[in-house]
Amino acid sequence: MLNASPEVILAYVLPFFAFAIGASIGSFLNVVIYRIPNGMSVNEPRRSFCPKCKTQIPMRYIIPLITWLWLRGKCKWCESPIAFRYFMVELLTAIVFLSIWKNSIDVVGLPGVVALWVLASLLISATFIDFDHFIIPDSITIGGTAVGILASFAIPALHGETIWWKGGLEGILGAVVGFALIWLVVLMGKLAFGKIKHEFEEPTDFEISQPGGDEASIIIQLGEHEYEWGDVFFRKWDRLEMDVKELAFNDETQEFKESFVVLGDGFELDGERVELDSVKKVTGKITRAVVPREAMGFGDVKFVAMIGAFLGWQCTIFVLFAASIIGAIVGLSQKFLARQEWSRPLPFGPYLALGAFIWIFTGPAIWFWYLGILRRGAGLE
Repeated sequence: MLNASPEVILAYVLPFFAFAIGASIGSFLNVVIYRIPNGMSVNEPRRSFCPKCKTQIPMRYIIPLITWLWLRGKCKWCESPIAFRYFMVELLTAIVFLSIWKNSIDVVGLPGVVALWVLASLLISATFIDFDHFIIPDSITIGGTAVGILASFAIPALHGETIWWKGGLEGILGAVVGFALIWLVVLMGKLAFGKIKHEFEEPTDFEISQPGGDEASIIIQLGEHEYEWGDVFFRKWDRLEMDVKELAFNDETQEFKESFVVLGDGFELDGERVELDSVKKVTGKITRAVVPREAMGFGDVKFVAMIGAFLGWQCTIFVLFAASIIGAIVGLSQKFLARQEWSRPLPFGPYLALGAFIWIFTGPAIWFWYLGILRRGAGLE
């Protein structure tokens, strides 16, 4: 029988378990990524199922990494393709868990590693949800922020502290600074780049409809351009301005002399207010529209607050700059290599998540190196 010495356990057994735990968590993250944006419970149905034929998958076919390879990327029952991303998420999570174990176990101990595993799971889930749906759910950002603050109190080593309340204060400060910093970026981006202008050579149909009867489901159609209400009206002072030639409320023609403006909570017709809930559909023809837009969504603001709760305020600054650089590189590559339009929307959450991972593995060293450059440049050293 092989002698399982402490050196063997530390070198091989524990890293193997870290990898295996990561793969298993990655399998669960696939459930989260699919179900949460679709309004489904992660607990019901309790077992995973094929998205195509809805067959619930027996436990013997839910073996992380191995099952996808064994079934050659197909459902056993209907033989529909199973996206490679399912395998990729499991493998990525496994590699990240293993890397966090090897990089951080001597710094933050086992409790700190578990906390970083939780953060990594949230980052991976948010990344793939944002890629698919351009949203980061509150259950990840707000829930994750609460968990991050609690972890900071319980594990002050996450912030290089030894006293529980100092670690907790660092977590709270990180969440506050992260939220305020990105909120400021959103406001500045709104002022600098906050309008999309549409010009139409001929009067073009437009429609504002409420298929579900609430603001969350309002769709704005301007010719071939479609917007969701929440993407247009981020703040109460946002305004959608249009040069309107014909106008109808609920299919009844409206007479107007000067202007028609759409607000976040209603309409203005020749300066007179019309309540939003009194109109289910607005139609007509326009020749011009000016649409307010965001540099990034509010989900990104809460996402950085979550990252700061786990990793501290310095991390939020680093993550913003790192994500901006990565996003710029990707955006330029899409423009000049893939020949895609500048107006094509790009989710920012994945770049923020990547910036957080860089911080986890190398960020503090880069941060202090950069601060050293600033001090030398200012003649302080």
